Amino acid sequence: MQTFELQTTGDGSFTFFSAEFDQTYHSSSGAKQEAVFKYALATNLAEKAQESRDRLRILDICYGLGYNSAAALAAIWQSNPVCSVEILALEIDPLVPIAATTQSLLADWPEPIPQLLAELARHHHCHRPAIAASLRIGDARQEIKSLATTGWQADAIFLDPFSPTACPQLWTVEFLGLVARCCQPDGMLATYSCAAAVRSALIAAGLAVADSPPIGRKAPGTIASPCAALLPPLSLAAQEHLQTRAAIPYRDPTLQDTAAHILADRHLEQQECALESTSQWKKRWYPT
Repeated sequence: MQTFELQTTGDGSFTFFSAEFDQTYHSSSGAKQEAVFKYALATNLAEKAQESRDRLRILDICYGLGYNSAAALAAIWQSNPVCSVEILALEIDPLVPIAATTQSLLADWPEPIPQLLAELARHHHCHRPAIAASLRIGDARQEIKSLATTGWQADAIFLDPFSPTACPQLWTVEFLGLVARCCQPDGMLATYSCAAAVRSALIAAGLAVADSPPIGRKAPGTIASPCAALLPPLSLAAQEHLQTRAAIPYRDPTLQDTAAHILADRHLEQQECALESTSQWKKRWYPT
């Protein structure tokens, strides 16, 4: 079996390092902390579970080690122990969740979450009275295309690929447009990225965007929803950032382009545009 390099993060929890992307799977400040605050709590799952909802649906894009789903289950069941949860998880590498459960990296979450997600990692499905989970293995672009045609919609969407510069395929206007179709009208999407290109793609998909609390770093994450009333307003600085070259989004019209092609096309579009540069925006808002 492929081996995964373990790294300890700031809160004492572990993550893996990806040699392919030259990045860790989680923030170095705290892997568990990131899953709890940037995903589970940011999407208001505990509050929704209390609202007499007998079922909640979660779309976990780039499932990885399973931390985001684990944090979501813990938040929901602590709030409402009888709430039924449906999880649809997308992951390209089936060995990652298996390695996480084999090394007991989910043991910090309360029972029966580690056992349920271990079963999901091994068999790609887990069905119990309180949970119906499926793990779809493959290119998330093709999986989301298929899912969007079914009318299935989630109460919470976790968007957790590697960074836009490393994995632009999963941050494009076209991909996020399909992701948005899988969001309930009062649903919420959460991601660690606050990149202007990501936010502009989410807006193009019909979602309102806002900051999520900065956890372990100065920059915030992003929350998005079809319902703007659910979100706080963006600061004027963040709004103006969306008018700079940095906000030119990644594009993948066929949902089949390589990372290199997507990055090259965006770079060309940035060179040819007349928008303000990010450095000019920074000088105006954050003078040294």
